[in-house]
Amino acid sequence: MDVLKKILKFISSMRFAIILLLVLAFACSIGSLIPQGNTYAWYYSNYSERTAAIILALHLDDAFHSWWFILITAFLCINLLACNITRFPSLVRRTKKYMSSLSEAPGDLNATFEGSPEEVFKKMGMKAPKESKDSSRRVLYSCKNVAGLWGAWFCHLGVLLLILGYALGQMTYKEYTVYGVPGDIKKIGDTSLVLSIDDFKVSLREDDTVEQYTADITVYDLEHSSEGQSAQISVNHPADLYGLRFYQNSTGWAAKISVEKGGEALQSSVVCAGDYLVFSDNPDLIVYFNAFYPDYVMIQGSGPATRSGSLNNPAYLYSVYYQGQILGMNVLMTDDVLTIDDYTVTFSEPQSYTLIQIKRDSFTFLAFIGGVVIMAGLFLAFYVQVCSLQAVEGEDGVWTFTGSCKKSNMVFRNKFKEVFNSDLKEKEKNV
Repeated sequence: MDVLKKILKFISSMRFAIILLLVLAFACSIGSLIPQGNTYAWYYSNYSERTAAIILALHLDDAFHSWWFILITAFLCINLLACNITRFPSLVRRTKKYMSSLSEAPGDLNATFEGSPEEVFKKMGMKAPKESKDSSRRVLYSCKNVAGLWGAWFCHLGVLLLILGYALGQMTYKEYTVYGVPGDIKKIGDTSLVLSIDDFKVSLREDDTVEQYTADITVYDLEHSSEGQSAQISVNHPADLYGLRFYQNSTGWAAKISVEKGGEALQSSVVCAGDYLVFSDNPDLIVYFNAFYPDYVMIQGSGPATRSGSLNNPAYLYSVYYQGQILGMNVLMTDDVLTIDDYTVTFSEPQSYTLIQIKRDSFTFLAFIGGVVIMAGLFLAFYVQVCSLQAVEGEDGVWTFTGSCKKSNMVFRNKFKEVFNSDLKEKEKNV
């Protein structure tokens, strides 16, 4: 039993918390120094065979989701929880002690006063005093801002909630990316949801720079309902649908690529820059849409560029691949055509596409609450002054005042001296 108590005492101790924080800081440093999410081949080429094996064996390639990082975080949460649980009863007792009438002097500030003691309590900014009587004397006592005693406790609680919110959020976190033009319907990752891009607008300023991207979307759950949920999203104005948050992330250019074979239409599709079109009757043949230049200009020694964002001189940079091997790359103007054997390829109808980022983090609220609790705890710990004032009536009717303040004691002391010096001066004036 004694061993168990010692273990619990150590787990809830400040020493254990400091050790965990040092280990956590070291782990974060490793995770920051070693590039995350790469393959064994990458680590092997950049470090050595042995180092690459160690990195993968210790999960240093994904340090912040590794079992040992989660274990450190779990121990830190246990430490904070144990600390709060063990301190709670003593804080309750301490709070009750401050709020009750005490017979002992509560501080090292002393002064005497003849007259109504309630007047002194009022000048000191204290609440109306409580009275405690015993067989020999009369005692008045008041305190204020007792909540300040709980500042550190709430800080610990806030940190615990913040860590839990972040950790649980990372464990359940999902992120998807969907891009397309109005009219496109795209599946959202591994979910049963599909996203319909109903409309997309790019608002420009007078100087031709982008002011805002706005997309109208509708999301359908194919498994549960035929009716969708619609919303309008723009930069810094996401929407919540089906438990997911939809962000207007960025935009780019897309164009319609049409393919004819032997003079007859074969296929046509809107392709975003950075994507490609596979020939329907020849999967080995691919046209890659590298980039779009709305106001094309060729800069000597630099390459293709655009003078502005307006569609004054549209041009399309493309590459052609066959069985994974590049056949050629060039710039195609609006009236130009690309000929590949019997195929004729044209680019037309340039338009903006929207890139929508979709996230699911079910515990963001917990991290937010933790942050609010931390701010409240810091406010209580550093701003709220816990003060007490006691008055004891002597046999001659003179009251003896004692007081103390746990924080900003100098402010309380100056106020104490000011009140009693002013009273003394008033008495001398009356005499």
